[in-house]
Amino acid sequence: MHRRELRRGAELVPVEPQVFDLLVLLIDRRDRVVSKDDLLASVWRGRIVSESALFNRINAARKAIGDTGEKQGLIKTLPRKGIRFVGAVREEEDAAAAADRTLAADAALDAERASLPLPDRPSIAVLPFTNMSDDSDQEHFADGMSEDLITGLSRIRWLFVIARNSTFVYKHRAVDVKQVARELGVRYVLEGSVRRAGKRLRISAQLVDATTGGHHWAERYDRELGDIFAVQDQITRSVAAAIEPRLLAAEGIRALARSPDALGAWELVARAQTHFWRVTGADHTLAVKALQRAVMAFPEYAPAHGLLGFCLVFAAHMGWIGRDQGLDPGSRHARRAIALDDCDPWGHVALGYWAMMERRTEESIASFRRAVELNPNSAAAHSHLSRGYAFAGRDREAVEHGELAIRLSPLDPEMALFLGAIAVAHYGAKRYAESVRYTTQALRLRPGFQGAQRLRCAGLAQSNMVREARSFLARIRCEQPQLSIDWVRANVPYQTPELMERFLRGLRKAGL
Repeated sequence: MHRRELRRGAELVPVEPQVFDLLVLLIDRRDRVVSKDDLLASVWRGRIVSESALFNRINAARKAIGDTGEKQGLIKTLPRKGIRFVGAVREEEDAAAAADRTLAADAALDAERASLPLPDRPSIAVLPFTNMSDDSDQEHFADGMSEDLITGLSRIRWLFVIARNSTFVYKHRAVDVKQVARELGVRYVLEGSVRRAGKRLRISAQLVDATTGGHHWAERYDRELGDIFAVQDQITRSVAAAIEPRLLAAEGIRALARSPDALGAWELVARAQTHFWRVTGADHTLAVKALQRAVMAFPEYAPAHGLLGFCLVFAAHMGWIGRDQGLDPGSRHARRAIALDDCDPWGHVALGYWAMMERRTEESIASFRRAVELNPNSAAAHSHLSRGYAFAGRDREAVEHGELAIRLSPLDPEMALFLGAIAVAHYGAKRYAESVRYTTQALRLRPGFQGAQRLRCAGLAQSNMVREARSFLARIRCEQPQLSIDWVRANVPYQTPELMERFLRGLRKAGL
């Protein structure tokens, strides 16, 4: 067993790694019945496996040791209980086996000693996806999934991703994610499996914090088997897009649990993100405070400049700070972020938002497009491009990118912003009822989202729900006492006079 070889007499029998592990488990526990749960825990590491896959592996194990026919003299099935190895066993350990065991122990000790320290930013290893089917062709699909995910996650500039050649050594090995994390020097591990049943594919994936063992995300994707590359691209994009906000949220929670004085550059950025997502004036103040501390202590750190630039410009749009307080400093931080790292999407998003607020329409859309090009799997980047198109009156493209953002990350903490951009597009296209529907959803998620409040008010009035619009305006003016026609003209970034007048017409109907 130390050599992981199966022989019948002098003949070496080829056997799949999972089947070999199953045989080893049965022989080691031959004094008792091994249940289905035992098999799943030991051989499949707790993954959910269909009855047919389990049955196929057991049959393959029987075939490998010649236990065929009706009597089943070596592996006995006990209905509703499990299976048990009932053959005679003689254990031998020759010098080579003893040497192998010593080498394995030494290797484990060396691995423990060689544990790598965690880098100063979030780090992840994508383990080779496990092929749970008997179809050997699926092995290539599983390998392709892992490779494409590594490529996709590498587009996230703040994330340290371990290269494939470092993780491929874990292929066909039963691994402990904590040990993998120590050996590779990462905090997070992404693992998954691929199964095929007829013309259906099922891909499962899960994100684990290897330092704590906690699960941050898990998903299952069922697809019809067609163009294998199209399916692979679709799943890869969905997984990569879902993981980015989960990692940001996990990092933010870690940072919130520590004293601000003890936080590094990335931790201050992650802490700011958790406040920004809440979309309130008070949380904006806390986010900016953390980011200002980051750029002062770490002036060369591009993500801090990029996010600070965005937060300042966004706050001016919401009305939490004055236009002069937000736009000029926001522009400076955005340009500084791009100068430090022109491949970081956050800097381009911040610059795009500033250009939109200054009604530099083409410049704005070009910056948002650049952010999408740098990370096509970023739901947030697609949402900002949606917003740029929406305020420019390009409703079809705005809705397209907004809906794509939602598909990419359906549980995103920025979902209210995704919905808000689509609402702007519908209002600009005179689909007022749709605009009200989307702003209502956005405000259900983030009640303090003042941009959505103003738009819902105008949408209600334009939908001939004037009484409700006037009542809603009275409520939101308590939070936005500065709200006036002149303020809207200066701070709401409709890119054409026609779109601006359409918005103001709704607000006037509501009583502004």
